[in-house]
Amino acid sequence: MSDPSVSALIAEETDGNAPARSLWSEAFRSLRRRPDVIIATVVAVFFLLVALFPFLFTQKDPQRCDIADSRIPPQWFGGEHPFGTNAYGCDVLAQLVYGTRPSLLLAFIVVGLSVLIGITLGTVSGYYLGWVDVVISRTVEVFLVIPLLLAALLLLSLFRNVEIGTGQVAAIAQPAIVLTMFGWMGYTRYVRASVLEAKNLDYVTAARVLGASDFRIMFRHILPNAIGTVTALVPTAIAAVIGTEAVLAFLGIGVRPPAVSWGIMIEEGSQWFTSGSHYLLLFPLGCLMATVLAFVVIGDNLRDALDPKLK
Repeated sequence: MSDPSVSALIAEETDGNAPARSLWSEAFRSLRRRPDVIIATVVAVFFLLVALFPFLFTQKDPQRCDIADSRIPPQWFGGEHPFGTNAYGCDVLAQLVYGTRPSLLLAFIVVGLSVLIGITLGTVSGYYLGWVDVVISRTVEVFLVIPLLLAALLLLSLFRNVEIGTGQVAAIAQPAIVLTMFGWMGYTRYVRASVLEAKNLDYVTAARVLGASDFRIMFRHILPNAIGTVTALVPTAIAAVIGTEAVLAFLGIGVRPPAVSWGIMIEEGSQWFTSGSHYLLLFPLGCLMATVLAFVVIGDNLRDALDPKLK
């Protein structure tokens, strides 16, 4: 019992005082010294603010359109329509601002639900093994062999005429369900591997000897030390979902009108790209690329910072 981690665990089980963890503080110190991470974080935070508080960036209604104002070129910040208007006379800046929320909301819902499902199944699978592990592992393998985009195209095409309700949540409900159905498997495998590695360590054995329940051992001792890899995957997964939403919306089966999203704007703008209205495609495409790149940079650097093999 001379191992410091075991001694710390015994103290935790007896008096409830948990030792401070230094992994995240070290990762934060490493990340804040990287200019690319700082820039990516600023970009990501900016678009999050746009999604949360769109009224701070525009006073126009994205649904208010006047066909008489069709395809007014960008007037920048000296005119009524700084980024111009689209083919229906809608203000492009207003649509860019209000189109941020469905794209990011869908990404956060899908990734959040996928992580929750993956963590739960991966922890149970790696801890109990046996028939529980067999059932979960075979289910993961079945879902992994189905291409995500193909499954999304098929399911969303089949149910595209099903009305769920009104509002932004209803507009993203179907793509959120489908993308979550095929987005949890990677987290399950990562968590399972981490749990298999951590379940036989000294502090877990000590917790079991001290009478801790399986639930406490799994979610209080094993999971916090096995979740670092999954956490590093989240920003990259958010970027992937944002890109997938844009593809689905471009194909007409993603976020549903009258909601506005960057994917819908890209689809509409592509029709006028060769007619001289390049801005209708370039503005939403630029926002999409900046957001995706920001989350990818954050995810890649976070993974490196949390990887003990790179320290």
